[in-house]
Amino acid sequence: MARDLTQRELLAELESTAETCVDRHLKLSKDWQPHDYIPWDEGRNFAMLGGIDWDPEQSRLSPVAKAAMVTNLLTEDNLPSYHREIAENFSRDGAWGTWVGRWTAEEMRHSVVIRDYLVVTRGVDPVALEQARMAHMTNGFAPGTEAFEDDGAGFLHSVAYVSFQELATRVTHRNTGRVCQDEIADAMLGRIAADENLHMIFYRTVCGAALDLSPDQAVSAIADVVQNFQMPGAQMPNFRRNGVLMAKHGVYDLRQHLEEVLEPVLRKWNIFGRTDFGARGEQVREGLAAFLDDMREVRIPRFEEQRDRALAREAARV
Repeated sequence: MARDLTQRELLAELESTAETCVDRHLKLSKDWQPHDYIPWDEGRNFAMLGGIDWDPEQSRLSPVAKAAMVTNLLTEDNLPSYHREIAENFSRDGAWGTWVGRWTAEEMRHSVVIRDYLVVTRGVDPVALEQARMAHMTNGFAPGTEAFEDDGAGFLHSVAYVSFQELATRVTHRNTGRVCQDEIADAMLGRIAADENLHMIFYRTVCGAALDLSPDQAVSAIADVVQNFQMPGAQMPNFRRNGVLMAKHGVYDLRQHLEEVLEPVLRKWNIFGRTDFGARGEQVREGLAAFLDDMREVRIPRFEEQRDRALAREAARV
């Protein structure tokens, strides 16, 4: 039976893949300026500087759009925790270090531009937003990789998680732009989504190469991520309430998670067509298939039935 690889061994074996992925990313990524997406002429002082503090009537956003924008922003705000996670599981040397720095710099723009947009347009309560940011960043982000005794498993769990999470974030940003019903917000979130897609491609490619290198070890990490997946903002204030609202109105729901995130990535890795798994990998794959079947046949229909009833009740009250 093949031995599981350590983090050091995985990083060394995958270094050339990381180099290729960094070069491709730098060629494909487009520089953009956060200030270009802000309608600055709508800005005005708050009470401390002689203006007027925020009032709910000042916002053009629907309750769904507010929930989605705040959730997206607070998720992006936790960048220091994500940077630490990636830096510890990757490396600060060579192509790995270049990627960690570049990825962090690009991600920072997302929180900057969303916050500027919301404050200038008075889309949400800036005081409540700041209080939620403080609470969420103080809690930080715990991906669960510290539970692995094997540092190679921790690396694989991390790279598998971001392969799915970056794509989930892309879907959420694009759909948030739609529910905002504002051309500027839609363009801004579309620009962010394009970044997230390129980030996903980097991680998905690295994880795919790891799957070729150590199939049973990698698929075990992938299955664990899929079966225990949580968005990185799961611990933020009001996440459950906002998440339910977003799911009810098509920003990000269980079917989208399966059909637009899990299945495309698993298909790209050819998880269910590979012939290089050993006994351990085959057992993991069978469990993963059963989990996806349960999502498709039980959990999604149940959620959609409950959602449709809730939306019907809301419509009847109007």
